[in-house]
Amino acid sequence: MFKTIKNALKTPEVRKKLIYTLILIVVFRLGCYITVPGVNSIALNEAMGEANGLAGLIDIISGGAFSRFSVFAMSISPYITASIVIQLLAMIIPSLERLTKEGGEEGRQKINKYTKIVTIILALVEAVGLYLSYKSSEIFVNQEFLTGALVVTGLVAGTSLLMWLGDQITSKGIGNGISLLIFIGIVSGLPRGITNIWDLIFGNNEFNTTGLLTAIGIIIGALILVAGVVFVQQAERRVPVQYSKKVVGRKMVGAQSTHIPLKLAMAGVMPVIFASSFMTFPAMIIQIFVSDIATQTGFLAGLYKFSIATSSSSVGIGYSIANAIVYLLLIMGFTFFYTYATFNPAEVSNNIKKNGGFIPGIRAGKPTTDYLSSIISKLTWFGGLFLALIAILPMLLRFTNLNIAFGGTSILIVVGVALETVQQLESQLAMRHYKGFLG
Repeated sequence: MFKTIKNALKTPEVRKKLIYTLILIVVFRLGCYITVPGVNSIALNEAMGEANGLAGLIDIISGGAFSRFSVFAMSISPYITASIVIQLLAMIIPSLERLTKEGGEEGRQKINKYTKIVTIILALVEAVGLYLSYKSSEIFVNQEFLTGALVVTGLVAGTSLLMWLGDQITSKGIGNGISLLIFIGIVSGLPRGITNIWDLIFGNNEFNTTGLLTAIGIIIGALILVAGVVFVQQAERRVPVQYSKKVVGRKMVGAQSTHIPLKLAMAGVMPVIFASSFMTFPAMIIQIFVSDIATQTGFLAGLYKFSIATSSSSVGIGYSIANAIVYLLLIMGFTFFYTYATFNPAEVSNNIKKNGGFIPGIRAGKPTTDYLSSIISKLTWFGGLFLALIAILPMLLRFTNLNIAFGGTSILIVVGVALETVQQLESQLAMRHYKGFLG
């Protein structure tokens, strides 16, 4: 990785992209410290305290922007939710399905446009919900309508700016912009994690042997977890494909052997991100219509506690167990959905057949489709279960005395985005070297 970065800095075009990406990341981090107009900073510090529950989850993803009620307090979560909505609608609306599969670049741009429109609508709803939720906390300078409109406008504008920053990084920088913003938001909490480990060892200015052993266990566990994530993200099943001889012009082209690389976790970390947003969305909506919902009882209060159980241990073990089961099922469902949305066995089988290829020992046509489907199904089951087990790991740790900065979901996102960004950087370097060789 370090060699790749060193080579990237030596290549002028790639170096410019890296610098451009870093500048936009700095803009994002600066925005996390700019409080929304109309907020009383002193009252905000007293009201927020230590973020927990739903606020804690949003605060981790936003890089601490939520606890400061900055312009980026909602982070990019409305965009993620909008992406889920558009992809689900594409499954039931034929016109959207055609745009997704056959629209090409123009179709992709239209889908992107629809996603942004839905993002603004969801951001507006979420901003109103946040304002109404914290209105009773007296963190705003006054209770007038104009103050509320200013707060809501500031939050929606912040999310819109994050969308723009993500698009700019994707098109002119290195890596996927939206994923990188989430990555930076999570990594910004690393110093807090180091501080927590230090407190375990030297709490109350005294050396703690038990704390030292616990800290060593956390570090070793984190390294094993990261190694496991890297292995699963990089592992692939290579399906051999043989192409027969054919005439090209006046020449006979010989038989060729190649393979289809099938990733063990083809969907990456997107199922975890989707499932997290899907689980917390009900709590965001309920907060808009019901004030002080956390202290109430009834169906809505139960649904709210169930929704925030992903990130809060104060709701009870029953809600946590139910939440963990649904969370696991959602991750599995989104893993299958995302995998089959990106890899169509029937389409791959037809392409192999059209080009005169075949999988050794498997007949062309439907048998090839069934064979590929069987492999994809097994790989997806394993990859989905791996993602789900790591994602619910923090729920198990919450019932211990350990207070870590982030858990399995965060590690999945951080490692997945890091690997994806390094791979894009390597492809950029390879493309520049080929250009230099040909030129």
